[in-house]
Amino acid sequence: MFRKYILAINPGSTSTKVSVFENNERVLEKKISHSSEEIKKFENISEQKDYRLGLIIEWLKEKDIKLAEFKSIVGRGGLLRPMSSGTYIVTDKMIKDLEIGIQGEHASNLGGILAKSIADIENIPSYIVDPVAVDEFEDIARISGMPEIKRKSLIHALNIKAVAHRYSEETATKLEDMNLIIAHLGGGISVAPLKKGKAIDVNNASEMGPFSPERAGEVPVGDLVKMCFSGKYTLKEMKKKTKGEGGLTGYLGTNDAIEVVNRIKNGDKKAELVYNALAYQVGKEIGKMSTVLKGEVKSIILTGGLAYSSELTDFITKMVSFIAPVKIYPGEDEMQALNMGALRVLNGEEEAKIYENEVKFDD
Repeated sequence: MFRKYILAINPGSTSTKVSVFENNERVLEKKISHSSEEIKKFENISEQKDYRLGLIIEWLKEKDIKLAEFKSIVGRGGLLRPMSSGTYIVTDKMIKDLEIGIQGEHASNLGGILAKSIADIENIPSYIVDPVAVDEFEDIARISGMPEIKRKSLIHALNIKAVAHRYSEETATKLEDMNLIIAHLGGGISVAPLKKGKAIDVNNASEMGPFSPERAGEVPVGDLVKMCFSGKYTLKEMKKKTKGEGGLTGYLGTNDAIEVVNRIKNGDKKAELVYNALAYQVGKEIGKMSTVLKGEVKSIILTGGLAYSSELTDFITKMVSFIAPVKIYPGEDEMQALNMGALRVLNGEEEAKIYENEVKFDD
């Protein structure tokens, strides 16, 4: 049977997204939802493998697509050890790190596990592409100001790298021949300077940089310390304030940017101030990252779900267009990004990386 398809798998906390591609064309897609009752049956993420795997296989059978028709399976990369950007073959050592959650428990850890489980049935390659653990920091960027704390690279690498490749193709310029600043604007916000294609710095979207729809971002550290030791809040409550109940949610009671814009149109001055502050902080972060590149920036790219908001992107553009031209790629297509990563390897445009050769092991 002719192998013509690529299967992309993107596990989330309450769903598993699957897409079937034939080259660049998306042939089929499905968002398989998981009830909280089903998920609660499992003690940890890795134990969900067989449950989610069965649902994917069942869906493929319903669509009359046989496993023998796939030439590769690609999954969302999880919280692995710090690693360089690229498309990686899923290896046994990678699987072990995904199962134990070497940098934490997250549904995306199942991406590589599910990909290899399906691929091994047909003895075809399985891959992950640009996980959040991508780390291309220069050593100087790791210094935090406190010896006990090191700055970490946790980044929306999949979308950031995908739009970098897209811009490279559109401008017929190799990534290694230019510098870019890419701001991923979504539930979390990552602003990364790409030096010759490498993300040499980034704000940790969960703890630093601009606030977002649900995250507090970089807040005054002295006041934060006082809150932590005030006796008013537990550790769990403080974590929730920084991620989940911060940002737009904390100020306005909603994480929905469309709702916020509608409030602004109806004369809500507080909503306008807070939304402008979000844009202001993104613009300021872009300015900060331009100094990392010493002002040598070919283009600034705004991407992610919030980039659909012209109110936000117009504000940011006015702040930063003096640095470089601003390009907007709204939204994020993670499934296509996974597919393109696999295709670059299958078409010989890029060499697949081996996890064991790219990361440091302490054990």
